Amino acid sequence: MNDLDLFSDPYGDGRPTEEPPGRHAQRRVRKRQRRRQRSGRAAALFAMAFIVAVFGTAGVFGIAVLDNRLHPPDYGGPGSGSVTVQIKDGASGSVIGATLVEHRVVKSTRAFVNAYTKEQRAAGIQPGFYQMRLKMSSSAAMALLLDPKSRAGTQITIPEGRRAVEILELLAKKTGIPLRDFQAAAKSTQDLGLPSYAKGRIEGYLYPGRYDLDPNGSAKQILQQMVERFTKEAESVDLVGKAREANMTPVTVLTLASLVQAEGGKPSDLPKISRVIYNRIAKGMALQFDTTVLYALNKRTLTVTNQDLKVDSPYNTYTHKGLPPGPICNPGPEAIEAAVSPKEGTWLYFTATDPTNKITEFGTTEAERRDMEKRFRAWQRAHPGN
Repeated sequence: MNDLDLFSDPYGDGRPTEEPPGRHAQRRVRKRQRRRQRSGRAAALFAMAFIVAVFGTAGVFGIAVLDNRLHPPDYGGPGSGSVTVQIKDGASGSVIGATLVEHRVVKSTRAFVNAYTKEQRAAGIQPGFYQMRLKMSSSAAMALLLDPKSRAGTQITIPEGRRAVEILELLAKKTGIPLRDFQAAAKSTQDLGLPSYAKGRIEGYLYPGRYDLDPNGSAKQILQQMVERFTKEAESVDLVGKAREANMTPVTVLTLASLVQAEGGKPSDLPKISRVIYNRIAKGMALQFDTTVLYALNKRTLTVTNQDLKVDSPYNTYTHKGLPPGPICNPGPEAIEAAVSPKEGTWLYFTATDPTNKITEFGTTEAERRDMEKRFRAWQRAHPGN
């Protein structure tokens, strides 16, 4: 009998006996190892199933995304109905697309951008209002935006230096809205969004430039659009800050700028005219500008009579020293810049000696002023009726 037999049946009669020391502990260790192995295999199988599920779903999702990119949602056909859409200046293809989606013209921005990038003339889309149809294909929408017949509303350019009353007349003529509607809107200045320093006066705050007018817009909305344009431009050039640096108020800057604009011919003359105003005020001289007298009289002429110069108005700069109480027209950006940045010089006088060719001469002495006036009178004789 060997050692193994002694441990398995020491009595020879099949009766069980105790295990040798350490054998029971070894069996417990092996059981724990087998349980960990089964748990590990289960975890691995679960992980593999999870990965397959995730990547399978991601694959389906990725295919859907790719298909959406290649074939984004789009309507078919020319659409129906009618809607007015405004395309703003500088709008990109995606901005135009988002605008069209907002108005239910096209189904998705990406579909429109795809059509936009394929169209070589896309950059030629002009800002303004367009008469579009609802639920159009993106290609049909592109075709309408490039068709001049789709343009809606009115395009108008307000020249620099126009008075408010002249602008109202021009707007009425262009839009067909009665002049009385514009006049009523101009009086209700609390509804126009004027800056606080305007003190409820509209003169000087109808910003000149080109406008695309909403075909469905009212007189009040059109004036609001012009005042809003002024506010944005004033913020962009920091009008309030520049006025403060020049020890002036924004109203003073605009008033001075309106004089510069009304008297100026060429843009290069504006900073010199501004300097004349500064110099005359510094010396305590009356400005003696015909343009302010004509504003008080609501006239436009190159011939100002002695009787005109007697008009009783705070805008008469022959009888009142300093600047008038407010702007006399609506100045542009160059005149506003000239108001705060006059050109260096000693000039006290200027005269438009050849208005036909916008030639303005400048002088410092009274003798120079008289010579310039003679040349202007000669021009008048050569151009009767002016």
